[in-house]
Amino acid sequence: MSRALLISLSLWLAALLTVPAQTPSAQQTDESTGIEGTILVSPNQGGPTRAGQSDSSPLPSTAFEVQQNGRVVREFQTDDQGHFRVFLPPGHYTVSRKNPQAIGSYGPFEVDVATGKMSSVNWKCDSGLR
Repeated sequence: MSRALLISLSLWLAALLTVPAQTPSAQQTDESTGIEGTILVSPNQGGPTRAGQSDSSPLPSTAFEVQQNGRVVREFQTDDQGHFRVFLPPGHYTVSRKNPQAIGSYGPFEVDVATGKMSSVNWKCDSGLR
């Protein structure tokens, strides 16, 4: 084997070994994978609940964060009807209110995201009102 060919093959092999492996990151998503749903809050007023009336209502315009392994990977905000949709790669996530208040409980909620699917959730938060 010629010396030039041996050097070329060595350089080519070295280049191959230094290329990082392609692994999915938290930033890579597709628009068919993630979570969507509605977040309600209850009770929506202090005192006893009246017969025939719901004690929960949509949680509007509220910021939440999505964590994976203790690290924030996404943030989202509910719309005026408490609905949201966030795209995420497959995995296990914990969702909670971005700026927790002293009163009430707004997560954490656990959710698993499967490849190619939107996980549908309906979560209810505790307003802390009594």
